[in-house]
Amino acid sequence: SKYAKYFRSDIDIQATMGVQKNRQIFELTLPLKDDVVIRVEESSEDMYTSIDLAVDKLARQIQKHKTKLEKRYRSHDTIRFEQIPANMSTQDIEHTVVRTKKFPIKPMDAEEAILQMEMLGHNFFVFKNSENDEVNVVYQRKDGKYGLIEPVE
Repeated sequence: SKYAKYFRSDIDIQATMGVQKNRQIFELTLPLKDDVVIRVEESSEDMYTSIDLAVDKLARQIQKHKTKLEKRYRSHDTIRFEQIPANMSTQDIEHTVVRTKKFPIKPMDAEEAILQMEMLGHNFFVFKNSENDEVNVVYQRKDGKYGLIEPVE
């Protein structure tokens, strides 16, 4: 009810609780209009703490999304993203597919794809580029900036 003013009444929010070793994991996925998804995940040693952390993170994501939409649609400016580069660690990785996801690809521009990627909390996002009708990938670089992958034949 705290966030009811931001959503329509028939929204389907998916909440997932899980345990991995001693970590209590709580994840929320909110599909918004125009195929935008906000996803938050938090973990701690206590499930109630994980839920509280996830709800706080959700509030920040909602505000961030709202601010970016206002900036984009009211001022007609481009969205500028500045983030601290993620710390990368090298690990031995087994090259085996352990999970497959299927999802609809919505036509959008690269800026909208970056916004969607951030709302999901991912470091890459696959989308259909509305400018050239090709499947493209946006990704976050180690320096915190963004890259775009376009196919060539």
